[in-house]
Amino acid sequence: MKQIAVLTVFGILLLFACQQSNHNENTTSTLQPSVFHPEQFSGQHPEKKPKELISASGDKRIDEYYWLNERENPAVTAYLEAENRYADSVLAPVAPLQAKLFEELKARIKEDDSSVPFFKNDYWYFSRFEKGKEYPIYSRKKGTLEAAEEILIDVNELAKGHAYCQLGGFTVSPDNKTVAYGVDYTGRNLFKLYFKDLTTNKLLTDSFDYAGGAEWANDSKTVIYDTKDAVTLRNDKIWRHSLGTDHKSDVLMYHEKDETQYAFLSKTKSEQYILINCAYTQTVEVLYLDADAPTGQFKSIRPREANFFYEINHRGDKFLIKTNWNAPNFRLMEAPVSDPRRENWTDLLPHREDVLLEGLTVFKDYLVTAERKGGLNQIHIIQWSDKADHYIEIGEPTYTAQLDNNPEFDTKTLRYNFASMKTPITVVDYNMETRQKEVKKVAPVLGNFDSNNYQTEFVWATARDGVKVPISIMYKKGLKRDGSAPCHLTGYGSYGSSYDPYFNRDKISLVDRGFVIAIAHIRGGMEMGYKWYEDGKMFKKMNTFTDFIDCSDFLVKEKYTSSDRLFAEGRSAGGLLMGAVTNMRPDLYKGIITGVPFVDVLTTMSDPTIPLTTGEYSEWGNPGIKEQYDYMKTYSPYDNMKKGNYPNMLVLTSFSDSQVQYFEPAKYVARLRDLKTDNNVLLFKTNMTGSHGGSSGRFERLKERALEYSWMMGLLGMDGTAMKQ
Repeated sequence: MKQIAVLTVFGILLLFACQQSNHNENTTSTLQPSVFHPEQFSGQHPEKKPKELISASGDKRIDEYYWLNERENPAVTAYLEAENRYADSVLAPVAPLQAKLFEELKARIKEDDSSVPFFKNDYWYFSRFEKGKEYPIYSRKKGTLEAAEEILIDVNELAKGHAYCQLGGFTVSPDNKTVAYGVDYTGRNLFKLYFKDLTTNKLLTDSFDYAGGAEWANDSKTVIYDTKDAVTLRNDKIWRHSLGTDHKSDVLMYHEKDETQYAFLSKTKSEQYILINCAYTQTVEVLYLDADAPTGQFKSIRPREANFFYEINHRGDKFLIKTNWNAPNFRLMEAPVSDPRRENWTDLLPHREDVLLEGLTVFKDYLVTAERKGGLNQIHIIQWSDKADHYIEIGEPTYTAQLDNNPEFDTKTLRYNFASMKTPITVVDYNMETRQKEVKKVAPVLGNFDSNNYQTEFVWATARDGVKVPISIMYKKGLKRDGSAPCHLTGYGSYGSSYDPYFNRDKISLVDRGFVIAIAHIRGGMEMGYKWYEDGKMFKKMNTFTDFIDCSDFLVKEKYTSSDRLFAEGRSAGGLLMGAVTNMRPDLYKGIITGVPFVDVLTTMSDPTIPLTTGEYSEWGNPGIKEQYDYMKTYSPYDNMKKGNYPNMLVLTSFSDSQVQYFEPAKYVARLRDLKTDNNVLLFKTNMTGSHGGSSGRFERLKERALEYSWMMGLLGMDGTAMKQ
């Protein structure tokens, strides 16, 4: 299920903090039989306690492992720990390789790296890492980069004494004197909001549990924040707090009572309006409040209507409105701030059948839009005065390009970043008037990495219904396309989330050992526009799975790989994808890696107390409606398993995960052990202190990647050395 934002602020700094990931001298040795031996594969078999589950329409299912959702039951913990020990014992032959890979991955990281500073409200903001430390340090300098560094938040200090630590984000008050930040120590997105006086470096007494996000009013004393329901973790209440007062006297400004909606806070780039975005998928309502008058009332731009989407930006006396109103790929409209009813909306950028409008940023003299055409990103520059426009040229066959941090309004400089599967993330300052580019930073990759050693392709597979599905591919130059190369194929295909071909430092360890790396841009994302999403959700969800299978078949047919060398991986909703394709085509893959997998669709979607469930009825369906229940039952992995052969499988989860509960993969593996008739490897690892994204530290995450890579290489009988040219 989908991971949601927790505190909306300087996102690019947090992105930088997560982008720490390496090269060795070249790759594969001749593939040999698996180093794992079938006699090891007895596995764990938890007790069966059949429970009858009855749907609203009367359908009956038996879940013999339902009891594994008893989080506090010692027998559950014992089972998870036994599976961990079993996995470690099976993986013992590749333990040296795993250790070697970890050091290799770590060696590519510039441990004392820093982000490109950006300017806001008289300060330069940046983040940096110190050698040997797991977490980033967030800092600023006043006026000039030569000024003294002022540390805002040192996450290493916050993490001391905690197995897990996640900074949700931070936001600085308009007078630059106070920073608000959220921290989660549980891995379940249970953030607590803190305030620090930047003039004294002391924490204030103000703090709130179950906080989601916070925005400052322009008086720098009033904070608007949201809180989550303690059970469902749904952001449902918006509060007003005055610094220095007892939070028990805080004013409830808004309560989202619709259990399918979440209430998220944001602030316009102009700093003039605080917004409540009531949404989860495509049914949206936005309320606004003048940040100069925080004791006022939020007003609705337009009441919500099913499948009516809009989001708000601000410039001068106008609201800028991105909407799907008679525009499946979205259009940009404007309305007067004085009366923003829909009747007053007028077109700025009309709808285009072949272009998806993804986002925008507003400057005094320019409008910049992030668009997508033919499966690839585009950045579109439009001058307000005469509507003269142009696009920024990127220059690679497959890539991703994103608007970066652009907090300043009166400037001609746009900051964007781009990357490809072979090009590290590159931050560029672009003069929108002269069209000159200045590369501010290329993310460092230590060792002898040279992007010229690699080849990327953007190819099209034909799905069984005739639709062309794009695939991004990377491999080392000189690769022979004769089917002998191992391949690592990933996909997602849910929530309209496009799986862009980012550079992944870690995967160099696979490519340098002869792997082909591929991303299947399957339906359910928005790579090819909004219809691409609609054709991969609800009653068309099966397209997501068959697209992935057809992309896999394409890679085999075109001899990029063969089925006895093809590995597939997906996480979260991508884990649902893995579960479905494993059931449908177990013969097609050498191995499957599935992380925090959403595999028990019917049971989870039938329980409204599980976090994120009710907001996702429009994505998967509501089991209370028979037609929707029946369709989900046709693909829900846990309900479609049968006795037979399965590929080698590595299943990963986190005990504290709030997006996909640990018991989904736990039950899935237990049932799989009963049904599989082969001698292939089935391993289940639970991170007992991690979250939906795994461990929180940058080096701990690398250990998880090294485990995955060594498992694949062990199955191929590879010794882990680089390919000889």
